[in-house]
Amino acid sequence: MPHDIEPRLLRAFAAVADELHFTRAAARLHLAQQALSRDIRRLEQRLDTRLFSRTTRAVTLTPEGARLLPYARRALAAHDELAAAWAREERPLLVDVVSPASTAYRVVARARDAAPRVELVARHHSGLTGAAAEILAGRLDVAFGRVAGLPVEVRAALEHRPVRYERMAVLLPEDHRLADRAAVPLDALRGETLYAAAGNPATAEWTDLARRLFEGRGIAMAEPFPELAGDEEFARVVRKRGWSVLAGTEFLAVPGMVLRPLVDPVPLSPVSMVWRKGLRHPGLDALLAAASGLPEERWLERPDGAWLPAEDAVVMAGNARPEAPCTPPPARRAPADDRRRLPPSRAAADN
Repeated sequence: MPHDIEPRLLRAFAAVADELHFTRAAARLHLAQQALSRDIRRLEQRLDTRLFSRTTRAVTLTPEGARLLPYARRALAAHDELAAAWAREERPLLVDVVSPASTAYRVVARARDAAPRVELVARHHSGLTGAAAEILAGRLDVAFGRVAGLPVEVRAALEHRPVRYERMAVLLPEDHRLADRAAVPLDALRGETLYAAAGNPATAEWTDLARRLFEGRGIAMAEPFPELAGDEEFARVVRKRGWSVLAGTEFLAVPGMVLRPLVDPVPLSPVSMVWRKGLRHPGLDALLAAASGLPEERWLERPDGAWLPAEDAVVMAGNARPEAPCTPPPARRAPADDRRRLPPSRAAADN
């Protein structure tokens, strides 16, 4: 094994290993595809082995590529940590907060109050799936969202800290038949179609959570639609199409629509803070302190009988004190996610 492999070559390898697609990996690294392919060939020549099997239809890791990947990730994390430690001036920490009306933004606001000299730059653009790719590409530092919805290989490159079990809600047109209710039972949505960001690859973890919730309850998901960028565009399209929207209780206000919590059972959206392994920054310390300094909010308590997929419960329990397992509602046969009872244990996950 050569001892002087350039980090650039390892970063190219890790990007292709994550994406299993040269065009997407090149876009992620802001490289021309030819330059990326050249870097992969150079690395393979240095190691005297093939790292990827390539056909016209698929890219897969070879056994040697799979063997190299965890070492490459650790080397890149150490390189990034060195660069951060040697920086003459602490750079701003870039944080994706999904939207200004979110659990993440509340954590950032509290961190700014506690550490006013630390620059935390908030952006609100993506779901966690898209944000995780940006973190691994070095274009983002921290994000928030549902960790269990990320691919296992992506989780392996990230750290995470559970922040909140956010209650889920439904955003309804103000003239909807259920808009007058203070809370909406899940059974009342039978026959309804809800928008849950299907078709937006950056929010795949949220669409997957919605699919699990809707399964067996007679709730349909709106057909895939192009990504809605920005709060104004989201509100315009949702109102124009007359959609009801699956949301969290922390959600932006949309004129002409009302937000109602879901009950019977209370469905939960697990929110974790996510960052790249090896990241060191005072802004990260401030965010972690802010996220763990909210006992009065009781964010990590799960209501009795709440709905949460078993995989999410395990992942959240990996870095948080165990909670009582969620139980399915007694009135109906629970879907598979509710029925599987797994003891709290260390998840093979992430952030």
